[in-house]
Amino acid sequence: MAIIRTPPRPAWTRLLGSLAPMLGLGFLWIAGGRLVPAAMAARSAQFQGIVTTFLGIFIEALPFLLAGVIASVVIQQWVTPALLARWIPRHGVGAPTVGALLGLIFPVCECGAIPASRQLMRKGATPAVGMGFALAAPVVNPVVILSTMAAFDDWRWAAGRVGLTIAIAVAVSLILTVGFQRNAVLAPAATLPDDPPDEHSHGPSCDHSHATAQPGGWRGMLAHGSLEFFEMTQYLVIGAMLAALMQTFFPQSLLLDLTQGTGLGLAGPVVSIAVLMLLAVLLSVCSTVDAFLALSFVGLFHPGAIMAFLVFGPMIDIKSTLMLGSTFRRPVVAGMVALAFAFSLAAGLAMYLLIK
Repeated sequence: MAIIRTPPRPAWTRLLGSLAPMLGLGFLWIAGGRLVPAAMAARSAQFQGIVTTFLGIFIEALPFLLAGVIASVVIQQWVTPALLARWIPRHGVGAPTVGALLGLIFPVCECGAIPASRQLMRKGATPAVGMGFALAAPVVNPVVILSTMAAFDDWRWAAGRVGLTIAIAVAVSLILTVGFQRNAVLAPAATLPDDPPDEHSHGPSCDHSHATAQPGGWRGMLAHGSLEFFEMTQYLVIGAMLAALMQTFFPQSLLLDLTQGTGLGLAGPVVSIAVLMLLAVLLSVCSTVDAFLALSFVGLFHPGAIMAFLVFGPMIDIKSTLMLGSTFRRPVVAGMVALAFAFSLAAGLAMYLLIK
């Protein structure tokens, strides 16, 4: 029997997990508006908006998270370290570039890219490969490419989006992984070997979870998939709730007003790009449909800002940032966010200067 082992859950996730049912019932009670104290009655409509937005984000993202878990199971079952060593470079620009292009083989969005990326690295892929995949796969995806072409009715938007995403993912991966030890980049969950031998006693001091399964059998696949799914789902729930809270208490109009009549002169384009990038984080829309949302900004924002929205949003939004923390160490995640923001801003500004 093989043991699939996961690291101890962080204290904050255990606390939140115990409080989540009570918080959820409290939200639904206030949102329902019945038997609510007068002091809270005025908040019922606001809470209804939070619940509606949360469910919209969660339900939209859940199938794609499941697709990512399925991709993770496929990698765990059929991709071997020898196969990775033969076909994927371990060093140089080739490593993150091939990682980014794997999105064509494993078509997942930002939610599904994280578990698949983590499984690749458990199989022996370098952090550069895993990071390149995690950042670029949500865009280097046949479904996303086709949806972008359909939304803008122009292949150049899709080509520019894919090209810039790959370039940024490769640059960020090289900066944050070259010269660093594997354990300095990856979180403990991503450094665990696949199906390690059970060489310790399962006494009271054992602080990690187990799922026993026949190696290589369908039970092993189900055990691995269920562990990945429920671990990633907790980050999706938290991220969707944070996005719902931000959308409710930080209206989009506040961001959009920053670009209207501000008299910023040459700084105006930079502000427009930053505003749409922050809006992408706030909305946390799945990459498979965000091109149609971006289309609504045509005429209001210059093309450089819209392209930055299309590139940055799938890399970094609220829910995917939390999921990245399950695979990469927190300082590395902070670096990924900062560098992806800076490179996307620069790309949007360059596009503005070229076509203004």
